[in-house]
Amino acid sequence: MTEHTNKQFDADLQRIRTELLQMGGLVEAMVQDGIQALTEGDVNLVDRVREHEKEVNRLEVEIDERVTQILARHQPAAIDLRTLLAVTKMLTDMERSGDEAEKIATMARRIHEDDRSFMPEVELRHMANNIATMMRQVMDAFARQDAVLAAAVVRSDKEVDKEWKATLRNLITYMIEDPRTISRSIDLLFIARSMERIGDHCKNMAERVIYMVHGADVRHKGLKMAERLVRGEPEPTPEEKLAAKAAKQKEAELRAASE
Repeated sequence: MTEHTNKQFDADLQRIRTELLQMGGLVEAMVQDGIQALTEGDVNLVDRVREHEKEVNRLEVEIDERVTQILARHQPAAIDLRTLLAVTKMLTDMERSGDEAEKIATMARRIHEDDRSFMPEVELRHMANNIATMMRQVMDAFARQDAVLAAAVVRSDKEVDKEWKATLRNLITYMIEDPRTISRSIDLLFIARSMERIGDHCKNMAERVIYMVHGADVRHKGLKMAERLVRGEPEPTPEEKLAAKAAKQKEAELRAASE
C-alpha cells in the first residue's frame, strides 16, 4: 500500500511539473506571436494567441486543483512541499504573463487595422526576445531544479527594465517632436509596458525556483542577495549590512565630489 501511494504521489507530482512546463511553452509562444503580429502585420497570429490564452487559463485551473488534491492526500514535506507551494505561486505569474501577451497581440491588431500613419521607430523585438528567453530559462530552471539559472533570470530582468525605460524615453521624444505620433506612441508604450511586466513575472517565478531548491525566500532582497544565497553563502549580519551601507554612502559622496 505504501509503495502504491508513493508511486501515485510521484506520478501526480510529475504531471503537475509537466503541465506547468506546457503552460510556460504556451506563454512563450504567445509572446513571440504577439510581437510578430506587431512587426510583420500578421494579424492572423492574434487569433492563435487568444486560443493559447484559453488553454493557459484551463491549465491554471487544472493544475491548481491537482496541487490542492495532492496536498490533501499525501501531505508532502521538504522539497516536495516547497515544489508544490512554488507551483501555486508560479501559476499566477504564468497566467498573468499570458494576459499581458494577449494585450500585446490585441494592440498589434489595432495598430495594423487602423489607417493612421506616422509609426514611430522603436526597438521592441529585442525586448520581446529577452522576455521569451527568460520564460524559457525559468521553465528550464524549474525542470532541472537549477537555482543558478534561476538567479540568471533574476539578473536578466534588470536588462528588460533598462530597455523599457529607454523605450519610454524614445516614445516621449517622438510625441514631443511630432504630435502626429502621439496615438501610435501610446499604443507602443502599452505594448512595451506589457513586456516589462512579463519580465517581472519571470523574475518572480525564478525567485520561486530558488525557494523550491534552497528553501530561501529571496523576494525583495535584491539580486546580490539572491546570488549570495544560491552560492550557499549565509545572509549578512546586521553589522555587515550597516558596514556595506556606509561604504555605499561614502562611495556616493566621493562620486558627487569628483563631479
